[in-house]
Amino acid sequence: MPYRTIAAPTEAEIEIKKSRFIGFVAPVADEAEAREVIAERRNAHPKARHHCTAFVLDPDSRTQRFSDDGEPAGTAGAPILDVVTGHGLTFVVAVVTRYFGGTLLGAGGLVRAYGQATSAALDTGRVVTKHELVPVRADVDYSQANALQRAAGNRGWTTRAQYGAQVEVDMMTPVAEVDAALAMYADITAGQAEPSVGDVEWV
Repeated sequence: MPYRTIAAPTEAEIEIKKSRFIGFVAPVADEAEAREVIAERRNAHPKARHHCTAFVLDPDSRTQRFSDDGEPAGTAGAPILDVVTGHGLTFVVAVVTRYFGGTLLGAGGLVRAYGQATSAALDTGRVVTKHELVPVRADVDYSQANALQRAAGNRGWTTRAQYGAQVEVDMMTPVAEVDAALAMYADITAGQAEPSVGDVEWV
């Protein structure tokens, strides 16, 4: 099952009634990394009043956490989370840093502000789709490598190659098509290749 995430960290700032809301979104691999990013944002803005957060993990987005960080309950972390999940993203942490401008925004105003800051950050980023692929790898000669890369391309698979005396070809195949990749190696190399099947990667 493929999933969508953000390609790289991205940031945007909005101002509402003199309060600054700095939205920051970053890809993360796990909860520990998400909490590291949150700590880094706190360190980067030590004078800010609030650092409200949300993160979503796992290919099926089953892990979801959020924090209002002192704002009224439900006015900050949940709206941030709603924007992330509304974009269909996972393996993402979002932090909205608020510098208080002196004017109270009310619950509805806070919900809108934290959601808008998160959306603004996401709008400046690039979303990528990750697929569950298995590397099927073998050392082959140059002509076989070219033929394998063409054949893989015709199936819609990507390949990675390292060139030396021979070529180490990684054929990145969907989990359900590993047997077809093994058969392709056998066919094109007349059984000479000895392909190995690697661990699943999200690519």
